[in-house]
Amino acid sequence: MSAFRSGLLVLTSPLAALTPRLAPILTSAARLVEKTLYVHLQPGLSLGGPAQPHSSHVQATVEIINLITGLYAGADAYRHLDIRVLLTNIRTKNPTPPPSLGSVQNLAHPPEVVLTDFQTLDGGQYNPVKQQLERYATSCYSCCPQLVSVLLYPDYDPGDSSTDPSVPYSSPLWSASPVPKAPKHPLQGYNHVAVGGTFDHLHNAHKLLLTVACLLAQKRLVVGVADKELLENKVLRELLQPYTDRVKHLSEFLVDMKPSLVFDIVPLLDPYGPAGTDPSLECLVVSEETYRGGLAVNCRRLENGLEEVALYQILLLKNPDHRENEEDKVSSSSFRQRLLGTLLQPPNKRPDLPSNVYVVGLTGSSGSGKTSVALLLQDLGAKVIDSDQLGHRAYAPDGPAYQTVIEAFGTDIIQEDGTINRKILSSQVFGNKKKLKNLTDIIWPVIAKMCQEEIKKAAAEGKTIFVIDAALLLEAGWNNMVHEVWTVIVPETEAVRRIMERDGLTEAAAQARLRNQMSNQQRVDQSHVVLSTLWEPHITKRQVEKAWALLQERIKSQ
Repeated sequence: MSAFRSGLLVLTSPLAALTPRLAPILTSAARLVEKTLYVHLQPGLSLGGPAQPHSSHVQATVEIINLITGLYAGADAYRHLDIRVLLTNIRTKNPTPPPSLGSVQNLAHPPEVVLTDFQTLDGGQYNPVKQQLERYATSCYSCCPQLVSVLLYPDYDPGDSSTDPSVPYSSPLWSASPVPKAPKHPLQGYNHVAVGGTFDHLHNAHKLLLTVACLLAQKRLVVGVADKELLENKVLRELLQPYTDRVKHLSEFLVDMKPSLVFDIVPLLDPYGPAGTDPSLECLVVSEETYRGGLAVNCRRLENGLEEVALYQILLLKNPDHRENEEDKVSSSSFRQRLLGTLLQPPNKRPDLPSNVYVVGLTGSSGSGKTSVALLLQDLGAKVIDSDQLGHRAYAPDGPAYQTVIEAFGTDIIQEDGTINRKILSSQVFGNKKKLKNLTDIIWPVIAKMCQEEIKKAAAEGKTIFVIDAALLLEAGWNNMVHEVWTVIVPETEAVRRIMERDGLTEAAAQARLRNQMSNQQRVDQSHVVLSTLWEPHITKRQVEKAWALLQERIKSQ
């Protein structure tokens, strides 16, 4: 069966039986849905009778949270799927059901297929269970007009009751912590709940945190989204989604999940945020990692003359297949590391270049490790064109820029052997924007032409993939003559350390050098592929090999 972009999975098995069945059910659903999978919890729902089935309320309990934790933990095995547990049919002790429960909910991605674990012996095309399922889905949610229904028959033992629903499912996918002794007792609800985080590349650990917060919230959820100073020390922060993008994805997810709530999404500029000052807040949802931060929030509230908020702690989701440089939990930093070497935006069209030639521009700030990456690409078969070497040739007495530079800057820059003294020339233009522009207007077009000549010459010898190694690639506008820009980055502190060690400069001098260059973020914003030499050399090698393999695929598909 062909895959559907979005789907709705209606789970009807009793909660006690669902946990051991989650993995095979998700596997079956993942074969059919390729992008967004909504999960609708309706344990005990009967689709076999003649009457129209009605949505029943499932109270928010520890048992429910354990199930949702298991679902999001298992969902990480299907990274192509954006899985979202819908909570409109789950309420806490609030005696008045939200208004949305009586009307159709407009989902951001209307399901094209509705799936269920409901078991029936009749598998015919006009199975009444399938018809009931379709009517039920369209009566609860906005769905595509030609909704398809599928009854899942995953490979599991329906009689398996080995898992005790009163304790979390024993799994390496999340870490264990004590659970209240009454798993079926309704959890206390709160009118105003808060939660905070970076919420970069919204992943399943974020979704669990937000889902629990929405379960506990009865009226309003305040979401603090880390921004500015709180992002400074994030790994590969240059690959963080912009604040506006993170808020957009977060808002869509929250409204899909529980539209009856009021959502206040605000920038989080300090560790406390609105939780430290908002007197109406009653509960703060935290993880095992951020629990101490929750205690600090309560200290701040007491300092501000406010009552402490209840702290509800969720479990951490584990990442069992994490690589050696990644965290062992599901995290945004690991996701950003997986972006290294991948294509971040479509390549440039270069109709001016021969069809059998593909050009990559490699750039990076001082101390980034750009040269080591260029050598790795050369070993893989690329023809590397070193712009620094071309620059030396351009300034040489027989070089194409020699006479023009002397005419512009005078004979004082000529040494006894007739060569241009680059140090004297640099001292003339340093701090003088007009003179610097005069120099770059002369030298940059010359080097660009020399690059093109090198490409033409090597292409005649059978080379097809070229790498222009240029620290000033973007400043010079040479990105207009390449198919892709690849940028090598490391944190500024690491770059400063390397510059000091390599060039014998003071820390202040190394920092000044970096400040006179384009920032990592400015480079990344204009890049197609990003690499980082922050970790051990073999990890850099693995990144470059990955980027090279993906590049080969792109070239073949042209």
